[in-house]
Amino acid sequence: MLLALTRKLVVMAFKCPPEVLLRNSIMRGQPNHLTAVAVSTGVPKHYKVAVCSELGKPLNIETRPRVEELSQGQVRVAIHNAAVNFADILTCAGKYQEKPELPFVPGAEFSGEVTELGEDVTSLRVGDRVLGLCMPGAEGSYAQERILPEISLYQVPSSLDYRGAAALMVSYCTAWMALKRKAKLKEGETILITSAAGAVGLAAVDLAANVFNAKVIAACGSPEKGAIVKQKGAHTVIDYRTESVKGRVKEITDGHGADVIFDAVGGDVFKDCLRCVAFEGRILVIGFASGDIPRIPANVLLVKSCSVIGLYWGSYSMRDPLAFKESVNGVLQLVKEKKISPHISRAFPLSQVNEAFQFVMSRKSVGKVVLDIASDASLNA
Repeated sequence: MLLALTRKLVVMAFKCPPEVLLRNSIMRGQPNHLTAVAVSTGVPKHYKVAVCSELGKPLNIETRPRVEELSQGQVRVAIHNAAVNFADILTCAGKYQEKPELPFVPGAEFSGEVTELGEDVTSLRVGDRVLGLCMPGAEGSYAQERILPEISLYQVPSSLDYRGAAALMVSYCTAWMALKRKAKLKEGETILITSAAGAVGLAAVDLAANVFNAKVIAACGSPEKGAIVKQKGAHTVIDYRTESVKGRVKEITDGHGADVIFDAVGGDVFKDCLRCVAFEGRILVIGFASGDIPRIPANVLLVKSCSVIGLYWGSYSMRDPLAFKESVNGVLQLVKEKKISPHISRAFPLSQVNEAFQFVMSRKSVGKVVLDIASDASLNA
């Protein structure tokens, strides 16, 4: 009788999970050592990535072993979405200024969920939605998970879903820094934006029109793209397949020219930009989507007293981290205020990353293309 009562009291006392796990061993008279209890966490030992093994060839989906333990200050993130940037495509073709050693996992910007914290991580919690960049020299974002330093991650504003968060940083922070820090765009000034339907171009339209209150002239390659650009805030659209950029800018501005020009095309388009920039105007060199890096005649700069200003936003993460962080925080604040929002033209599962590359290269995209990773069931097959 006494033995039965003792057992009953012991059972009633066990309320927390470790005690519940030990209950059977005590009842059977076995030693109650915690080390004797095996608990399965169900955490996978591997994860999938897209790998560039040979330049200019299709990417392959491969399996990588999972790093079990985090170092101090590190955060494990389950990647939900990653963006496809033109720079990613050029890198995989061996045509970008940064050339990682083969094989490598491409991709820069991503969004995801915090799943594990290393020691001394204080600004994040498990379950937080975050966005960030995989820095040059590190494995890229085309992966199911990544381990990153706490300082490289930012909280996703509540108004953005995972796709929108993945599409934000590179395009909008590049455009924000170009317009604010480099060109010092003023309210009421006229700005010409080339490749305005592209990812960074459309971000520049959004910011210039809705934040800087400038008069936006947008140049793009079709009426369909032009319609979306106008929805983002462009005042006038130039179709450079059928119209002269120089002639139309001069016409729209009554001969004054554009105070600021945001060019991501290069080649002959840049030459037209140089001919239609205003006196003391500023030309921002953002990229060379045409593949043609133009030669700049210095005499034109002298005659027009104009400036040509280059910007490689990604380099600021190393060369001027404070300016880099300021651009990210500035863009995130504008998202919170609902003044800007990224446009996504299409999403592909990670297993179709090569199709996503082709879609961008065929110039079918408007704004951003993203990869769905967390929802790609084929990765878990």
